[in-house]
Order: sequence, then C-alpha cells, then structure tokens
Amino acid sequence: MNKSIRFGASFSLLLIITLLISYSVVQGFREEEYAQNSRNARITSELKRINRGQISAGGEVLAESFKNESDYYQRTYPNMPYSFAPVLGYVSNQFGTAQLEAGFNAELTGEKRGGASRFLRTGQEQDQMGNSVELTIDPSLQALAYDQLSNPGYEGAIVALRPSTGEVLAMASSPSYDPNLIADPATADEAWGAVTEAPGNPLLNHAMQEQLPPGSIFKIITTAAGLRAGYTPDSMLTGAAQTVLPGTEIPLTNYGDQACGGGGGGQVTLATAFALSCNTAFVEMSLATGADGLREAATAFGVGERYDLGLPAASGSLGDLPGEAELAQSSIGQRDVTMTALQAAVMASVVANDGKRMAPYVVRRVLRPDLTEVSATEPKMLNEALSPEEADTIRGLMLGSERSTYGYDGNAFASKTGTAEHAEGANPHVWYVAFDKDKDVAVAVVVKNGGNAGAGATGGQVSAPLGRAVLRAAPAPAPAPNAEKPSR
Repeated sequence: MNKSIRFGASFSLLLIITLLISYSVVQGFREEEYAQNSRNARITSELKRINRGQISAGGEVLAESFKNESDYYQRTYPNMPYSFAPVLGYVSNQFGTAQLEAGFNAELTGEKRGGASRFLRTGQEQDQMGNSVELTIDPSLQALAYDQLSNPGYEGAIVALRPSTGEVLAMASSPSYDPNLIADPATADEAWGAVTEAPGNPLLNHAMQEQLPPGSIFKIITTAAGLRAGYTPDSMLTGAAQTVLPGTEIPLTNYGDQACGGGGGGQVTLATAFALSCNTAFVEMSLATGADGLREAATAFGVGERYDLGLPAASGSLGDLPGEAELAQSSIGQRDVTMTALQAAVMASVVANDGKRMAPYVVRRVLRPDLTEVSATEPKMLNEALSPEEADTIRGLMLGSERSTYGYDGNAFASKTGTAEHAEGANPHVWYVAFDKDKDVAVAVVVKNGGNAGAGATGGQVSAPLGRAVLRAAPAPAPAPNAEKPSR
C-alpha cells in the first residue's frame, strides 16, 4: 500500500477513535455538566416544550408552567415572587435558567426519571411533565425576612436554619426582582436590561453568593480556638482601649476607642470581653492560641467550604496568616476573613446544636407527577466542630452578649453582633447571629454599608432588630411522627 495512503488511513482511524472516546466521555461522565449548563442552547429550545414541575414550599406554589398563546410553555411565579426570586431564579427562553431553576433543572424537566440521554433526544418531547420540587422554606418566615430587609431599603441577606437538621427556613436577599418579567417573552428584554443595570445586583443571591468580612461575629470562632487552648470564661485578658499590632506601629482599638467595660483598661474576663466585644482582649487570646488553632477552628465551622444546595455558592475564607499582625486582625473578623450569611447561620447553628455541624439544605424532596417520591433529603452531620461542653460554654457567652445589650425580656436568644470595616471611607457592614435553642432556630443577618445608619452603624443597632423579629416569628419544629402523645 502506498505510504501516503497508509498514513492517511491511520490518521483517519485515529481521529475516529478520538471522536468515539470523546463522545463516550461526554455521554457517560460529563452529560450532566454540559446538558444542564444554562448556556446550552438546546436547554433554551426545550424550555418552551416541556411542562416543568412545580416548585413549592409550605403548600404554596412558587413556580409553575402554563401554555401561552403561542402554544409553548411559559414559567410563572404566582406567589411572593420578590421574596423568593434570589432562591428560585427564573426560566426564560431568552436568558436560560438561574438559581434553583438551574440547579434542579434535570429534576424539574423530568430528565432524572430514567429517560434517554439528552444527547439522544429528538427535541420533540412535547408536553413532557417534569418532577416537582418541595422546599424546606417557611413561606411566612421568608416573607417576613424579606420585608425586614426591603422595607427600609437595606441591601443584604437573612438566613434562618433549623440547627438540629440543617433545614433552611428562610433565605432572603435584597435587593430582589420579579422573575415573571424575565420569564415572559413580551417583557424579558426590557426587564433583563433593568435588572442587570440596577444597583445592588438583584440577580445575586446575597445569602450564598456574596462573601463579606464578618467583623466581631467571627469572635465565636476565635473563642472556640481559645477554649481548645485552655481558656475559660473566667480567664483574664487585657481590657486596654488599644493595642499595637505585633511587628508594626499600627494601633488596633476597641469600638469607640474605649477601654473594655469603661474601666481603666485593666484585666477583664473572657466572659466580659465577649459580651462587650473587646477587640484587644481577642487579639491577646489569638496570639496565645496561634494561627494553627484559629485555622483549625475556622475550618471546623465551615469557613472556606462551599455548601451544595443546588444554588451558586461562595466559600468564604480565613485568608493567609503569615505573621502575628495578620493573625491579630483576623481574630476579630477583619483583614482577609470573609463569610456568607449562610455560613454565619451555620456557625450559630453549631453552637445551638451541641457542637454538631449539619449540612444545610433547601430542597426537602422531589416528587413525580403522580406525587410519588423520587428522593428526600436526609439530615447529614458534617463534623463535630465543638464538644458539647465547648458548645455549652459558648452558648453561655452568647446569652451574656444578648442580655448585656438588650436585657432579659423572657426570650431564650443567644447572640453575637458584628461591625465590619471593608473599604476606606465606606460605611461598615453590620451583622447579627443568634439562635433560640428552645425553638431550634438559628439566624444570621447582614446589612451592607450600614443600612441607613451611616458610618456609625453597628450590628446591634441595625441588624439585631431584624434577626430578633425572625427568631420571634420562627415556628418551633413539628413533633416527630412517632413521638408519644402526652397522657391526659
């Protein structure tokens, strides 16, 4: 055989083999990655042919499909669209899918019912009915949380969790938008232009996608590291109004440049330093604990971990700790430390749940069109971030923090506030994390750029009222199905 012919035949065979291997890899191992990508044009084409399953929560239908005048399916969001948009996302023939509509696209279109591969389909599967998705979110609590943010015009997020299970009870994000306008072909282009140009990035789920410096709420983690190193609530620490960062001439001060407790800057207990959020005391404790101790505690609480809820998520970070100056700044939740509101709620939940960190989840179960169950999410413990004794100690410190600020009004709230500097000349981000152990509910609130309180904003002033309102309204857990009834 002619040498050039042999070479051409061999090269052609090699190309065919390469093509078959590539096709097999895509079909067998990467179908989900490509088929469910919101930029896949075939998804956009099929969106209008498939009757997507409903998304519901607490008996309220939040998303459903109907046939429009063009005989194509169109998505609609009939209840509380602004409250739920950052969680649900949207379905648009022009702009694809987002948030849960994207993350659970295979379930909602029926692709996970054992049908043929998307790559083998004809694209003519008219009127296929998708599975329905049921959320853990409490609609009333979600509406309240969103109103707490949106009514005063705040940018930020509120997350409420069930510490014992990881169920998300509320996940509000502000600013928001109306997904109906993006789903409707008649208004989609104008709505898309308006929402993408609007300030505050309404399309973002600020509760999960935005990582911000946490400020003093991070002292919960610093305290955990201190307890592991042998500190107790009675351990004595400095109450000085300021300290100098090691190896520098840069001062680090308490809030308002005040000595801890308003005294002369002498020694205070860890319990007092926690209740009054004294920066200098936590710097001293972190330097004694060391960078490894702080990093281990942060990792145990989930800082740096991206939670998979079927939604885009940021991971947060402790940042690098190359020296004592960086460690000191990081110990009070500044420098490169970042967290999402979801991670902050998980942090509070760890303390409430006797040290156990549960995986958060927002989808309770997936149902077939005949209402039989496809799958249900079971609570999953990720790790034991604290011993029960350590959790009980921090719970006591958080109770002291709440009551030193608000007094005792009969509630069982345990909390920590935070005020985080983030840019020169910018108003601080303000935080509140808390839980009610009796109700089995934890909450995290972040209001960006001080809300309406300006440069003097604090977490106790701006965010705490929002979080306390959510805790008061949060439902107690339903009794277990096999729980014994009380005798009469």
